[in-house]
Amino acid sequence: MLKVAKSYLRQAKARLEDAKEAFLESNYPYAVRLSQECVELSLKAVLKAVGIEYPKIHDVSDVMFEVKDRFPEWFKAEMDFLCESSRVLVKKRELSLYGGEEAFLTPEEVIDEKDAEDATARAEKTYGLCERLVVEIDKEK
Repeated sequence: MLKVAKSYLRQAKARLEDAKEAFLESNYPYAVRLSQECVELSLKAVLKAVGIEYPKIHDVSDVMFEVKDRFPEWFKAEMDFLCESSRVLVKKRELSLYGGEEAFLTPEEVIDEKDAEDATARAEKTYGLCERLVVEIDKEK
């Protein structure tokens, strides 16, 4: 399970780096999408690291909250932030990819710099917390 968790984190880190680059290039919808993927992979990594199978969905915040007792206190203290970030970014995922199709709006018209800044900040913090947890678990083994 730890091997899979580390692999997910490697993928999450790549998404985070690309999200930051997309933000700098003013490609805000892409920065949001990559940030969402980073958060999703980071959370799934910690679930794997503590031996939890998760449903094959983008938002695993419900599972995270259900099994929060499997995590150390410092990580549990961040659970509200982690779960909120997952929910917020999953809602923006579709908009960042397709825009507001019913209203014929492009992704650039519905996702702005503020959205991308918030998304990349959430991804960076989530990744950092999840990486720290996996490193700690790895040292214990």
